[in-house]
Amino acid sequence: MAGFPEELKYTADHEWVRAGNANVVRVGITEYAAEQLGDIVFVSLPTVGESVEAGDACGELESTKSVSDVFAPLPGVVSAVNDQLDAAPETVGSDPYGDGWLFELELTGDADVDDLLDADAYTSEIGA
Repeated sequence: MAGFPEELKYTADHEWVRAGNANVVRVGITEYAAEQLGDIVFVSLPTVGESVEAGDACGELESTKSVSDVFAPLPGVVSAVNDQLDAAPETVGSDPYGDGWLFELELTGDADVDDLLDADAYTSEIGA
């Protein structure tokens, strides 16, 4: 497995966060998580407008092996979801850092992307 993209932040729950413009971030799962899941066959995402707190389960990824929760990495309001995944859930596994993104959050309160893990810390977290 290659290293993890340096420009992203990560959670111990294997999500990545890409800071966007203003206070909106894009969320997906890491390549490591995608490999652990195997072939993803169904994606359940949060609803646009839904408020979430950091650590809340807000979606599910169903693979041929198991069903795994998707957690909110930071507090916020869901501002977009990747509707393309309804027809092509396998994109989460084949392009986890690109077209396989899951949802976007408009951060609330004192949410700070810098509180998350950087690529090196995430690599250490998974023992890679």
